[in-house]
Amino acid sequence: MVLLKCARVTNFLQRAVGTKGLTYSTRARKKPGFQQANVVILHKDLADDFEAFCRANSSPLPLLYRSKCGEWSAGPLATASDIREDCPEYCVFENGRLMKKVSSLSSFTSELEHMVTFYLGCSFGFESALTAAGVPVRNVEQGRNVSMYKTSVPCIKAGQIHCPMVVTMRPVPEDKLDATAQCTHAIPLAHGGPVHIGDPKLLGIRDLSRPDYGDPVDARPADVPVFWACGVTGVEAVKSCKSALAFTHSPGCMFITDQKAEAISPLSLEPAQRPLTFRISQDPQHYSMASERAVQQIRAIEELAVEDPGSRGIRALFLQDELLKACLSLSHSSSVLITTGFPTHYMHNPPEETDGPPGALAMAAMLQALHKEVVIVTDQRALEMNQHIMQDAVEKGVIKSAVPVISFQSNGPDSALHFLCGDGDPTKPRFDHLVAIERSGRAADGNYYNMRGVNIKHLLDPIDELFTAASTIAGITTTGIGDGGNELGMGKVKAAVKAHMPNGKLIACDVAADFAITAGVSNWGGYAVACALYVLNLCPVHQRYLQRGLGLSPTPEQQSKWAECLPTVAKEEEMLRILVKYGVRSGKTANLGLEVDGLTFHPYHSDIIQRLRHLTYD
Repeated sequence: MVLLKCARVTNFLQRAVGTKGLTYSTRARKKPGFQQANVVILHKDLADDFEAFCRANSSPLPLLYRSKCGEWSAGPLATASDIREDCPEYCVFENGRLMKKVSSLSSFTSELEHMVTFYLGCSFGFESALTAAGVPVRNVEQGRNVSMYKTSVPCIKAGQIHCPMVVTMRPVPEDKLDATAQCTHAIPLAHGGPVHIGDPKLLGIRDLSRPDYGDPVDARPADVPVFWACGVTGVEAVKSCKSALAFTHSPGCMFITDQKAEAISPLSLEPAQRPLTFRISQDPQHYSMASERAVQQIRAIEELAVEDPGSRGIRALFLQDELLKACLSLSHSSSVLITTGFPTHYMHNPPEETDGPPGALAMAAMLQALHKEVVIVTDQRALEMNQHIMQDAVEKGVIKSAVPVISFQSNGPDSALHFLCGDGDPTKPRFDHLVAIERSGRAADGNYYNMRGVNIKHLLDPIDELFTAASTIAGITTTGIGDGGNELGMGKVKAAVKAHMPNGKLIACDVAADFAITAGVSNWGGYAVACALYVLNLCPVHQRYLQRGLGLSPTPEQQSKWAECLPTVAKEEEMLRILVKYGVRSGKTANLGLEVDGLTFHPYHSDIIQRLRHLTYD
């Protein structure tokens, strides 16, 4: 007996046994380890639009092969195949509506002579790679088809074709997220790496127990929902274009090729392509992703920013990867509120110091370049001065466009909620990230102290209330940047402040941020945030994840604009000159000059800026 090619044998068996009640895992055991394909069949007049749609949305629709008009076989994928018979079940659409499901398309042969077939990669192709990496595949364990969901994420339109992206979901143990991301990222023809990890509501999915396609899959207690782009997006595309007649595979009833599915070892990936995952929010649960190379760069930036030339002992407050996780969160944000201002010089007018505002503007400049909405909140007492400083900074080229500078007044227990959320509704936050840099923070006794232990509460508005309110509002993340432990947000490390910093038990800030970035000088922490955001947005792994696998890589023009917004020695020196013009003094010495925290701009701060830039471009 002559043995038929693998795909034909398997597809013949599928038809012979029928598909009713036949789950994916049953079929997979007949043909383990082979690449499977989603199928879309459209009239030839729509073929070019659909191919363009696939090219623009390659993550959900990785194009394996486009047939010639009227071609039944897919020679490059499976020898002796016949698309009229080789899927266990097909969907028949008329004018965008699903009319019926059939086990064969032979009765439509005359219509198919004027149609083009598209074979698209399928995530079933990477399940063997997950298994090889030691990642449990829950849908296979449970004998179920994978769960598939329509999302609120729009694909990029091409011609007449537009639709939301469809995703698959597989629950994965948290300690297997890195392995999961790495082994699937290496297989782009099976949709590549995840497009979202965490809360399904961030994709517009309300209920995981009610998939739009496939079967519900049960998660274990330590599992995290992981989502991949799905080829069933092609089904939604067919519905959207309302072709008089079109066909797709029935979800889960795939065309099986003769090609082996890849099983890539994560160890074989280059650092620039090896994803690492990090949790950036607990409420809602949200993880982000960057390449190992980008992570290494940002860790080097973080280590430089925490250098302590003043020998203040701030290394005792340092937590690794706070810069990385804060910047991953900021990269996902759309609207950021920044606060700064430490009136340590209570004997002078103004009492502000030169640490804080330069770092705040450095962050704001990069966030603006990344198309984030940015607002700065400060004390009413210093509002007019800071608005003038902002105007001067624009005129001198420190920042390209002015950031709104506003104040916050507490008029009752709900003031912070109404400031942060439209109509005081916690489901409508105006900002999704709050950043405090060198902002005096409230101590446990309700007062605000400088490093000498002097109470300066009378000079401050209660901006801390915004951070404490944010901790109760889902969807708002907070970051604090400090160099002594008495700054807003540094309550996350207050135990270390009390144990290691002078006057620590008195001055330690009691208000914690989600992320606490420790720096030798707080401005350096702001510069580090700007540099890390630049690194992340040049990282192809992070960019892909940020865009849900849709769209193109940043253009050289975009990259150039981001680079122009990085801190430079010239810009930061100019910023200090502007502060001195308004009487703002060095924090440690009260000198009115180009000095921050007792360190002259040259050589200390200029050297750090140059080294940060070197690490950023490395």
